[in-house]
Amino acid sequence: MFDIGFTEMLLVGLIALLAFGPERLPKVARETAYWIRKARRTLASVRAEIEQEMELQELKQSMQELKSARISESALAIKDSEPAQNPPQVPEPAKKADV
Repeated sequence: MFDIGFTEMLLVGLIALLAFGPERLPKVARETAYWIRKARRTLASVRAEIEQEMELQELKQSMQELKSARISESALAIKDSEPAQNPPQVPEPAKKADV
């Protein structure tokens, strides 16, 4: 992520040792590591949620395109077909007699 070499890390460690002292430096290092882990987890969670929302949006858009394609196809089919003079009669299902 960051292009930090060994000398830069050593310099940061030396400055931290001078600023916090040898007694407080381990506690500060642990707390810093804790907050970095927490920030990374939060960032990963937000990133995953954004990706999920993007996939959901793509699926909605695909469904909408399919729906509009079906509507336009059916409209063309109705427009191109000739109206029937005598529409076919649909027989009703036979009713079963009670025994």
